[in-house]
Amino acid sequence: MMRKLFMALGIFLMVNAAPLHMSTIVHAQQQAPSYAKWGRLAMKETQAKYPQAKIIDYLHEGKETSADATIEKFKLWLKEGNKEFGVYVKIKYTTVTEKVVNIEFQEMAR
Repeated sequence: MMRKLFMALGIFLMVNAAPLHMSTIVHAQQQAPSYAKWGRLAMKETQAKYPQAKIIDYLHEGKETSADATIEKFKLWLKEGNKEFGVYVKIKYTTVTEKVVNIEFQEMAR
């Protein structure tokens, strides 16, 4: 009797917890970070510059804002064959228009 009660309680909790969990995931997917657009551009441009390498890690390191421009900073970790290395990517754009001014790459050793 007690065993059936615990099983029923467990099933009840699983069924009722699922919608809460699902809405949390959906909500999180709708809240893209403000730098997501620039992160995609950093990865795209890095892949173009290093076409034989695979991007294996990605980190947004922040941004610098001045009166008319913003610089988004990223660190990407790449693997090409047996070699792993990092690339700092800085994307400078006009803050108001979001027009890209330039993109800088700087390799770093492991």
